[in-house]
Amino acid sequence: MDRQQRHRWIFTGINVIAIALMLYVTSRFTNTAPKQLSYSEFLTELRAGNLIDVQITERELIGVLKSDSSRPKPTRELTIKATRLPGVDESLLLTELEAHPVKFGGHIDQGSWVWNVLGWLFPLLFIVLIYGVGMRRIAQGSGPLTFGKNRAKIHDQSSRMQVTFKDVAGVDEAKLELEEVVDFLRQPAKYQKLGGRIPKGVLLVGPPGTGKTLLAKAVAGEAHVSFFSISGSEFVEMFVGVGAARVRDLFEQAKQKAPCIVFIDELDAIGKARSSGRAIGFSNDEREQTLNQLLAEIDGFDTSEGVIIVAATNTPEVLDPALLRAGRFDRQVLVDRPDLKDRVEILKVHAKKILMADNIALETIAARTPGMVGADLANIINEAALLAVRRGGERVEMHDLEEAVDRVMLGMEKKSRVMSPEEKERVAVHEAGHALVALSVKHADPLHRVSIIPRSIGALGYTLQLPTQERYLMTQPELEDQIAVFLGGRTAEEIHYGGVVSTGAADDLDRASALVRQMVTRFGMSDQLGPLTYGRPMAAQFLKSPFDMEERNYSERTAERIDDESRRIVDEIRKRVTEILSKRREPMERISRELIRKETLERVELDKLLAADKTWTGQISDSMCGASHMKMTSAHAGMTDRDCALACVKGGGQYVFVSDGKVYKIANQELALLQVHAGHTVQLTGEMKDDTITVANITRDGKK
Repeated sequence: MDRQQRHRWIFTGINVIAIALMLYVTSRFTNTAPKQLSYSEFLTELRAGNLIDVQITERELIGVLKSDSSRPKPTRELTIKATRLPGVDESLLLTELEAHPVKFGGHIDQGSWVWNVLGWLFPLLFIVLIYGVGMRRIAQGSGPLTFGKNRAKIHDQSSRMQVTFKDVAGVDEAKLELEEVVDFLRQPAKYQKLGGRIPKGVLLVGPPGTGKTLLAKAVAGEAHVSFFSISGSEFVEMFVGVGAARVRDLFEQAKQKAPCIVFIDELDAIGKARSSGRAIGFSNDEREQTLNQLLAEIDGFDTSEGVIIVAATNTPEVLDPALLRAGRFDRQVLVDRPDLKDRVEILKVHAKKILMADNIALETIAARTPGMVGADLANIINEAALLAVRRGGERVEMHDLEEAVDRVMLGMEKKSRVMSPEEKERVAVHEAGHALVALSVKHADPLHRVSIIPRSIGALGYTLQLPTQERYLMTQPELEDQIAVFLGGRTAEEIHYGGVVSTGAADDLDRASALVRQMVTRFGMSDQLGPLTYGRPMAAQFLKSPFDMEERNYSERTAERIDDESRRIVDEIRKRVTEILSKRREPMERISRELIRKETLERVELDKLLAADKTWTGQISDSMCGASHMKMTSAHAGMTDRDCALACVKGGGQYVFVSDGKVYKIANQELALLQVHAGHTVQLTGEMKDDTITVANITRDGKK
C-alpha cells in the first residue's frame, strides 16, 4: 500500500469516527421530547396551576410548566404531554383551561417528517462534502496529512521558463558569472571529462529589487531545464520537523527531474546563524532543524547529478557560516544597483512593452534616477503609461516620464492643498536659496528644476539636481558644497525675514548634520581629530533601517570634540552660504517672485532670470599701474553702479575681475581680454560660480 492510499484510508477512518460522534451527540443532547403523563395527571397539573401554556394537537395535549422557586429547577423536562381521549367530549377540559390563567391554543401537524429527514440529511451532506474535499487535496499532494511535502512551484517541460538573459539588463557582471552554470547544465560532459565540477550552490546577494529572482529564472530559461522555485519562509511551520521534511522532499523531487535548478528565495528566513539567538537564551528549533537538513542535503548530492542550488538574500551578513563555506554555496554573485549606463539599458527593456513617442530621452530619465534599482525603473515606466492613459494620450510622452519620476521619488502633486500667501512666499524664498547656492558653488550637481508644488510625502517644495555622471568617490570640497546647498534654504529665510526661520528646513538640517558627522567620524576630514574613524556602524549591507545602531568606541571627551568639530564645519559653510546669498540677494528675490507666479521653474527659465546678473558693461580708460582700468555698471535696472577693474596680476599673468573689493578669477582669460582695448565700450556676459567668471560673450561698441 503506497503512502497516498494509506492517507486516504486514514482520512476515511477519521470521517467515520466524526459521523459516529455527531450521531451520538445529536441523540444525547438534542433529546428534548416532553415528559409523557396520563390524561388525569395532566388535569391535576392544570388544576394545581403549574401550567402556563397548553397546545392542543390532533392527538396530544402539550403543556409548558411554570418556573417555581419552591420546586427544583427543571433541566430538560420543561414540557409535559398527554394523549387525548378518543371519542370523549373535552368541553370539561376547555372549562378548566378557561378557569385558570393558562394560555392555550391548537395547531395541526403537517409534513413534520420532511423536516426530520432534512435535519439528518444536511449534516450528512456537510460531512460528505468535507470528505470529498479532503480526498481531493490528498490526491493533489496537499492537506493536513502532507505537512512534510515541499511546496515549491515546479516549472518543467510542460511549463518551461520563458525568461532569458535578454530580459535581464543592467547586471552584466552577474550574467557573466552565471554563464558557466548555464553551460554546465547544457553540456555537463564537457566539465566531467576533465574532472571539474560546477559549484553546488550560487548565492545571489544585493539590495531589494535588483533582479535576483529574475536572474535565477533567466538561468533556467537559458539552460532549458526544470526550475523549482520556493521561498525560505515556506519551509518553516509551527510544528518542529516539518521544515526538515519539506527540504528532504524538495531534494528528492529535484533529483528525479535532474538536470534542474532549485531556487530558494529569501534564504535568510531559514539560513540565519544558529548562534545569533543563543547569546540571549533564545533559539528556534524548527528553523535550526530546517537549516541542518538543508546543509545535509547539499552535502549529500553530487553536482554530476545536474542539480544546481541558486539562492537569493538581501542580508548575507546574517547567514550561518556553515552555509557559506566552500562545497555548499561556493559562489557569491553580487547583483548591485545599476549605474547610469545600466539604468538606460533597463529602461529600454521595459520601454519595449510601452508605446513611446519619438522624442523620448531615456538617458535623461536614467540621469534623474541615481540609486534606483530595476524594480523602481519598471515602476516608473508603468506609472508613465498610466499617466498617459489618464490624460487621454495615444503615446507616452517625455513629460509623462518626468512626472512619473517625480511621483515615484516625491509623491503625487497635491494641488488641492491651499497654502496661505505668507507660507507660499516663504517656501519660494527657501527653494530660491537652494537653487542660487547650487548655481554659485563649484562642485554642486547641475540644477534641473525648482518647484513649490506640495507633494504627498510631505515636501512643500523641492530643488532638483541631476548629476552629469555616476559618482563613486567624493572629495572634501564636494561634500562641503553639498552641505552648502542643504543650508541654502534656511539661510535664504534668515536673510529675507531678518533672522526669523521656519520648520521647513528640518529635513535639510538632518541631512547636513548626518553628512558633516560622517566627514568627521567616517572619512577623517577633520584636522582636529585626524585621519581616524570613530564608532563602528552595525547597519546591514543592503537593507537600511531607521533603527540602525552604532558601536561606540570613543570616550565622552572625544564625543564632545566630534560635536565641536561638526559645529565648526557647519558654521564655516553657513558663513560662506550667507555671503553668497547676501551678494546675490536681488537674483534670489527675483527667483522667489517668479516661483510664486509660476510654481515650477526649469533650468532654462532660471538662466534667463539670472542673465542680467551675469552681464557687466563699462568704458575702458587708460592703463593704470600696468593694468587696464574701466568703469562698469550692471545692465540690470535697479542695481547700483559698481566700480570694477580688469587687472593683470604682476608676475603671474593671471587676469582677475575686481568688484566691490572682492577678486574673481576669469576662467577663459584669453577670450575675455582678446578684444579689451582702451577707448572701447565693452560688455561681458558669462557665468560666475565659486569666485570664477566664465565669459560667454564679449560685445565691444555694440558688436560681438
